[in-house]
Order: sequence, then C-alpha cells, then structure tokens
Amino acid sequence: MDSINRTVLINQRETVQEPKLVLNSYTGANIEGEAFVTDHIFSYILQGKHDVWLGDKKYAFKQGDFRFFRRNQLARYVKNTSDGGFKSVAVHIDQATLREMSDRYGLLANQLPTPTEPFLLQPDNLLRGFSTSLIPYLNQPRVDERIVLLKTQELILLLIQNDPRLKNILFDFSQPGKIDLEAFMNNHYRYNVSIERFAFLTGRSLSAFKRDFDKQFHLSPNRWLIQKRLQEAKFHIEEKNEKPSDIYLDLGFEDLSHFSYAYKKAFGYAPNKKYSNQ
Repeated sequence: MDSINRTVLINQRETVQEPKLVLNSYTGANIEGEAFVTDHIFSYILQGKHDVWLGDKKYAFKQGDFRFFRRNQLARYVKNTSDGGFKSVAVHIDQATLREMSDRYGLLANQLPTPTEPFLLQPDNLLRGFSTSLIPYLNQPRVDERIVLLKTQELILLLIQNDPRLKNILFDFSQPGKIDLEAFMNNHYRYNVSIERFAFLTGRSLSAFKRDFDKQFHLSPNRWLIQKRLQEAKFHIEEKNEKPSDIYLDLGFEDLSHFSYAYKKAFGYAPNKKYSNQ
C-alpha cells in the first residue's frame, strides 16, 4: 500500500508568520525526512511511533506522548506506520504570537534557556483537554484564523503552567548565539541544508562563517561537507557492509547517481564495487 500523506494545515499562508494547527496522518510505508524547525512545536501522538534525531542524538516517542520542540533546530525523523498508521496533532507557535503575548502579559525570559533537547511533557488534565479540543477543528477543511490564534495563545499559557521552564524558551527572542563551529558541524554534517542555514544556526553571518570555517578546517564548507559525508559512506559500505542505496540519503546526498559519482571521484572506484564482484 502506498503511503498516504494527509496533512491538514488549518492556516496555509506560508509567506506570513502565523500560528498553525496541523494534523499529520499517514498509512503505508514509514515517513522519513529532515527538516529545519523554524517555530516552536507542541505535538501529541495519537497513533504510531516517532523517532527524531537532533544533531547526533536520537529520541524515541510513542502513542500518547506529549512533546515540545524548540525552534531553530535541524531534525531528522522517521514516522513509523507499522501499527496501522501514524497520526499526530501539532501546534506551530510563531514568534509574532509570542511577542504579542509578551507585550500584553509581561512574559519575558528571565534566564538563559535550558538545553535544546525536546521536552517530554507530563500532561495534566488541562493539557489533555486542550489536545482533545483541537480534534473537531482539525476535521474541518479550514477554521477562522482568529480561532487558531486563540487556541495557540491558550496553549502557550497551559505550557508555562505545566512546565515553568518553558517560559524561558518560548519568550527568548534572541537569535542563535555564536557557538563552537567544529562541534556543531561534526554533529550536523548529514543534514542537507544550505551553507546560509549552517551559518545562521552557528550564530554567524555568512562571511564570518566562511572565514571561521577556513581557520578551523582549512577547507571551504562545501568541500568539507562532501569529504566528511564520503568518509562516513566509505565506513558504512566497507566496514558495516551496507548498500549505497540504503545510506546515501541519510548522509545528505540528494540522489544516488550524484553520490556514486562523488564517491568514485574521491576513492577511484564505484561505491557498489564490492556488490558487483560478489
């Protein structure tokens, strides 16, 4: 059975920063991919399992879990549909809504945010009731944007009440600070995102990123990324006996032919050589 992607966006104007309520529903093959998380996200799993990688760390979630992911992160994911499908409800909490609430209620971050790993929330009756209240809206093709805004504001207040630590994350409006470049790149080189995105996430302008990168690695970012990914690919193929077709996407290559060309150029032989000789 083919995978069915039924994602309902209650608010679909992607060019404007606005809150969104999302129902993700899939059957068939597992859903795999990567994403740059631009908004804070609250999510509740109705059915199935969800594995998420942030950097080099894996987090496993299951049916009934309530999660919170902070913004400005690179993530890889697998939505497991083996138990009849995957279904989740998510609320994307945008910066404009948070700034409005900060001005209205005087909500501000009063200390440095906590680490970036996702929060596995311990839901109380109010948070459970809120999640249940979203279902009727998500079964409609479209809902009044004012309702979406009100539900998002309600969620923000419930999250702070459920876990006070979240206030310092939600109401931290700063851009990513300058961080250790070597550690970040070694943890995120598999992500197929632009150099501009890497620069932003490490707290640098594009020119500063390229300058610091050259000092650290003595290579351009693009050249280093290709070399790093190919070295990892060589290890998986020759030491772990994995097939090129099984690993190229996970290592940041967009298609198998480009991966095979780059591999042969780097090592002098095609990545499937060992299999063709068997």
